[in-house]
Formats: sequence, structure tokens, C-alpha cells
Amino acid sequence: MEFARLEDVDIAYIDQGKGQPVLLIHGFASTAKINWVYPGWTGLLVKNGYRVIALDNRGHGASTKFYDPAMYEPDLMAKDALALLDHLKIDQANIIGYSMGSRIMTFLTLLSPERAGRIVFGGMGENLVKGVGRWQPIAAALEAENTDDIKDPVGRKFRAFADQTGSDRKALAACIRPSRQKITPEQLAVITNPALVVVGSDDEIAGAPQVLAQMLPNGQSLSLPGRDHMKAVGDKQFKQGVLQFFMEGENQ
Repeated sequence: MEFARLEDVDIAYIDQGKGQPVLLIHGFASTAKINWVYPGWTGLLVKNGYRVIALDNRGHGASTKFYDPAMYEPDLMAKDALALLDHLKIDQANIIGYSMGSRIMTFLTLLSPERAGRIVFGGMGENLVKGVGRWQPIAAALEAENTDDIKDPVGRKFRAFADQTGSDRKALAACIRPSRQKITPEQLAVITNPALVVVGSDDEIAGAPQVLAQMLPNGQSLSLPGRDHMKAVGDKQFKQGVLQFFMEGENQ
């Protein structure tokens, strides 16, 4: 991975391929490699003629870790992605976000709509607006000394994932703690970028993709049969849907 010093944060990133840029923004407790490289996204996009930029969000992977929740406000995380595009001298990129990455992508698009081309909301449906539930059990699970003390099932899943990936659990707990700045239907209504919303049919976190797509002026949705929040990431139908969505823009 390469590193970019962006004001008060070092952002680790991957930059591969040539062609139209695609920015990949991973989900909570994940990394660029786990979310995008290992499931085959980067290789697929490069093979199809795209330049792929995938970053480790602050608090994740090889990027700078903070332990103050104020350092993870969504605008700050969106500005990291924008600053990385500046660093690489990229004026505009298609963007794929997954879960928290979709939320970051939304704030990025609201801040600088001209920097985003076609946008993909992966692993995030109507709960982008409604909220994905209480964060406290997840933070508590990440900070628990003994995993036997973790009773919340969602907290257990994220703790197991964080342990599996060797993540900095204290940084992740800080990341999930900031006040959840709401995204409203009125904000989504001004996002005119062509948008694709992709969610697994068994996803217990994201909410319905069709509802979010209807809130977006140029939105469409794709449901992945039998996939939950974790298993949808590498789904073949997800990948083919995104490639088709991108090619639609190129053929206009």
C-alpha cells in the first residue's frame, strides 16, 4: 500500500490500473484489502479498464488511528477521501461504498457533488436515513476484555470480525461513537448522480434497497438473493451489476 499525508492523518491506499477512476470506500471494521482486494473487486475493475483507488479509512487498517470520537465525524472521513483524490490529482471518480463506506460516500457527494460520478450504495438501503440501530452494544463488545461477557449478537459479530482482522478495537470503538449525524430525504433529493443501491436479501443491517433508490432522483436498486450483510460483499451478481451500471454511463 501507498501512503498520503493529508493534514492530520496518514491515509493508506491502493492505486492500480489505468482508465476511468473508481474510488472504493470500505465498511466499518474492514479495510481496503478485506473489503475490496480479497473479494476480487480490485482485480475485476482493473481487468475491465478502470483505475482503482481503495483507501483504509482513518481508524482502520494501516491508516492513522484516533481514540477521540470527535475525529470520526462523517464530514472528516468524507474529506479524507476527497483529499486523497486531490493528492492523486483526480477531478472526478465513480465511487463504490459499502455499509459505513456508503454513508461516507453520501457526505462526500453532498460536500462536492462534482467530484462524484456514478455512485454505488453497497450494503446500505433505507437505513441510511432511518439509522442502523444502537451503536453502544458494538462499542461495548469491542472494548470487552472477555468475549464471554458479550451478550449482544450484533456486537459479538463485530467483535469476532475485529479480532479476525487484527484491528485496533479501541480505535473502532471511538469510530462508532460519534453522534450519528442524520442524512435526510431532503438531502438525498439533491443528489442527482446516477446511483445504484445494492443490498443482500437477508441483510439485517441495511434496510430495503428499493426505498433508498426511490429517495434518489436517479436511483435504481439491486437485491442479492440469499446474501446477508457480510456475504454480499463478494457476490458475483453485485459485481456484474456494478460493471453494467458503470458501462451504462460510458454508453451515454
